[in-house]
Amino acid sequence: MTSAIRAERSLYDDDHELLRETVRAFVDKHAAPHAERWRAEGKVDRELFQEAARAGILGFNIPEEYGGGGVTDFRFNAVIGEEFSRHPVSDGLACVGLSSDIVVPYFTDLTDDEQKARWLPGIAAGESIVAVAMTEPGTGSDLAGIATTAVRDGDDYVVNGSKVFISNGQNADLVVTAVRTGPDRHGGISLLVVEADRPGFSRGRNLEKIGLHAQDTSELFFQDVRVPAVNLLGAEGTGFKSLMRNLPQERISIAANAVASIEGVLERTVEYVRERKAFGRTVGSFQNTRFQLADMVTTARVGRAYIDDLLARHTRGELSAADAAAAKFWATEQYVDIVGRCLQLHGAYGYMLEYRIAHDYLDSRITTIYGGTTEIMKEIVARDLGL
Repeated sequence: MTSAIRAERSLYDDDHELLRETVRAFVDKHAAPHAERWRAEGKVDRELFQEAARAGILGFNIPEEYGGGGVTDFRFNAVIGEEFSRHPVSDGLACVGLSSDIVVPYFTDLTDDEQKARWLPGIAAGESIVAVAMTEPGTGSDLAGIATTAVRDGDDYVVNGSKVFISNGQNADLVVTAVRTGPDRHGGISLLVVEADRPGFSRGRNLEKIGLHAQDTSELFFQDVRVPAVNLLGAEGTGFKSLMRNLPQERISIAANAVASIEGVLERTVEYVRERKAFGRTVGSFQNTRFQLADMVTTARVGRAYIDDLLARHTRGELSAADAAAAKFWATEQYVDIVGRCLQLHGAYGYMLEYRIAHDYLDSRITTIYGGTTEIMKEIVARDLGL
């Protein structure tokens, strides 16, 4: 640990730190050797999820009876996310963190006993890869505006429509899909789990993005897909509330990972400027470099204290939607800014893809957009102020 950059912390205990060592070993063995190939292919190997399960770092909050860790302490998830985010191959690991932090809660919190028995063992073993499909071509952040329909027909729902920007979309076996089951803007939304092998379900192309090249992001299409009514999560018409319920955890996870990413970028940049020479001296010896890094490291330390406090609140069940939104937009905006400044300190080499900072620059940009744009996050905070 580079103590000069990372602040001392009181959030975690010895068990969390032991997990941190396990995660680092997992990344070095099962992710780092494949990073370049995954970026070229646009997705990770499915086996990564199974290896993560065997290492005990997938599905921490899945009950033990279904093969999971049976741990509801979100700090364990946060440790995994931090180590994934700090590592230079973070773009290939985002899919695993997405599953545990964002998608799995739909399967643990909204399912009945029969659904748990049917789905959770495969998810916990890394054999069933999961995704959540909310966004549509014409909706963006407006979740209440979705148009994909699910019409009841006997014991089935018939689903028609399309989704876009779906993470894990190419690999997913189970897709939690937001569908419209009624005309009410909010009360007409439900959640259905669609198995990827159902007739009428198809995947579009793996979308070409400017960053996160190892994470598959897809279009999904539903053409008269018959889905058993027993795949409904919760009661019909409760989907919007369920989506809103899970968003604070998604957003604090994004914020925590953004701060960890900042720390990783700064550590790599400090190492670079200590070695790189210009005009007969190291780049790190110039006053501008020292002042820039002093400013950015201080921001990282402030961010870490802020996010750790919110993670502790979330662990106690006290995190508000407004707090999560504020953390999400602040941390990700700082991440984008700091990566750009660190790239500048690399000079022309920062523009070369052989240097990790170039990938950091590309990967960071989406963080102010996914999980709710900065503008939407500010709206949430403003409304909490009564404005």
